[in-house]
Amino acid sequence: MSETAGASSGVQPAPVTRTLTQQGAGALETVHESYAFACMRCGYGWEQSYAIEHHIDAEGRPFVLYYADGERVPSPLTRPTCSNCGEHVVRIMKSGQVSQVADALHLPGRTVVPQATAGPLQNGGSHEPHEDRHHWHLSDLLKPFHRK
Repeated sequence: MSETAGASSGVQPAPVTRTLTQQGAGALETVHESYAFACMRCGYGWEQSYAIEHHIDAEGRPFVLYYADGERVPSPLTRPTCSNCGEHVVRIMKSGQVSQVADALHLPGRTVVPQATAGPLQNGGSHEPHEDRHHWHLSDLLKPFHRK
C-alpha cells in the first residue's frame, strides 16, 4: 500500500490478511502486510510485519496508519531507514526473502573440509573443522535475485 489507500507503489506485498477492526475512531479495516528489507549501504537485511489501518478523514479522503509491534510508525514504503546504519538506501522486497537467504547460508550438515597439509600438524592442532561466523555482505542477500 502507499500513503493513500488504493495508490500503488510498485512493491508487491506478501499475501494479505484482511480483518475488520473496531480499533481507532473511523478505522474501516486493518490489513496485515509483511516486507523484507535490505540496506544497500551496509548489507543488513531484516523483515517486518505491519498492521495497516485504513481510515477516512473529515473531508472523506482515505488515509492509512502503519503499526509495527503495536507502535505507530511511518510508512515503510516512503523512506525506509536501515536499523543497522541509519541510511535510507534500502531495497524493499516481498516477505521471506531475507529469511530464505539466511536459511540457505546456514544449512545444517554443512561442514568445513580441512585442507591437506604437507607434514605433521603443528602446535598440537586438530583435524576438527572450526566453524567461522558468517559475515553478511550485500551480495549474499542479492544472490537469489541474480538472473542466469
